[in-house]
Formats: sequence, C-alpha cells, structure tokens
Amino acid sequence: MGDVELAEALRRQGISDTRVLEAIRGLERAEFVPESMRSAAGQDSPLPIGHGQTISQPFIVAFMTQALNPQPGERVLEIGTGSGYQTAVLARLGGEVYTVETLAELAGPARERLERMGLPNIHFRVGDGTAGWPEVAPFDAIIGTAAPERLPPALYQQLRPGGRLVLPVGPLRGAQELLRVTRPSGGGAPRVEKLLGVRFVPMTSTPPPEFLH
Repeated sequence: MGDVELAEALRRQGISDTRVLEAIRGLERAEFVPESMRSAAGQDSPLPIGHGQTISQPFIVAFMTQALNPQPGERVLEIGTGSGYQTAVLARLGGEVYTVETLAELAGPARERLERMGLPNIHFRVGDGTAGWPEVAPFDAIIGTAAPERLPPALYQQLRPGGRLVLPVGPLRGAQELLRVTRPSGGGAPRVEKLLGVRFVPMTSTPPPEFLH
C-alpha cells in the first residue's frame, strides 16, 4: 500500500518535489525497521535499527533527497546503507545507486531486503564510507547518512564536474550542519551551501582535515 499518509505529511512540511514524495509514498517504512519498532514507523522521527545506528526521520530523508535532486540514469553514491530506506528512495528515483556500509551486520540484511523488494540498479559494498567507491567513480551525486567531522576529500574528488554532494558534517557532540557541495563544471573552488542544522550518528572513519574545516 505504501506510506500515503507519511508522504502527505511531508508535503505539508514543505517537501515540494513530487518525485521524492512519490518515491516515499511507494515504500513502507515499517519494512526497514526492527519488528519491535514497526508501530512507530509512521512517525516523523529517527528510530534505532541496531548496532548503534538509526534510520533517519522521514523529513530528513525527503529533505536530503530533494536537495540532492537525483535524476533518472545518474550514478549516485550513498555512504551509509543502514537499513536501506534511503537507498530504496534513491533507487525508486531511477538512479544507478552504489551504496557503501561499514557494518556488515547492517549491510547483509539491507541487501536481502532490497533484493526481495525487486528494486533495480543497486550495487552494494561493505567498507569504509569515507573512501567512497573509487573504482566506479565519478558520480553525478553523493549522499551521506552519517556525519564525519569534516568532509572526506575522497568523496569530493569522486564527484564529476557539475556533480553535487549532500552530507551532514560536524562533531558527535556539537553543532552539525547539512551541507550541499557542488563541484564547478569549469574548475575552481567548490560551492558550499549550509542547508540545515542536523544531528546524525558519526561516520566511523574520519580523515585528516584536508578539505573543509
């Protein structure tokens, strides 16, 4: 049946991209959370999924996806598969999705879940998300569902010219900001936009401060 009421609530909260709303409407968030949490799946709040990780609140998933603006046929890198909910949204938008998860305990069930749902064009890897997926770069868009203290240089380097990256950045105990970083088509400095104050679980491997401070 899908999350019709959830999609409508997100529309009232200001999510205007009809493609994003349709992608969320076509999924059931309850399928992506532990059975003990399914009664709360329709709430606009993050929920624990085990191993110290969470599934983001639906508004944040929708907001980040809208900010990323993935288009059909684009190559999209996701850092942090988690339960696979954000992955599923991206896949329903028609992208070729490459998703990296540090924790094998989450990556395995997420892969089984998404394959069972029959979502196409998803490629999986267990590994360090801060390193991206260099073998298949460049990407049109990159999205991160955990927060490094600084933007990992490898992720920016794996963006194609004109590509964009949406990622929460900041310390675990302190102010985090959701950033949209665009790599200019003609070269030069990246365009960095601060979109929203957020709070995410930390990205488990953080590189030296080589790019953003």
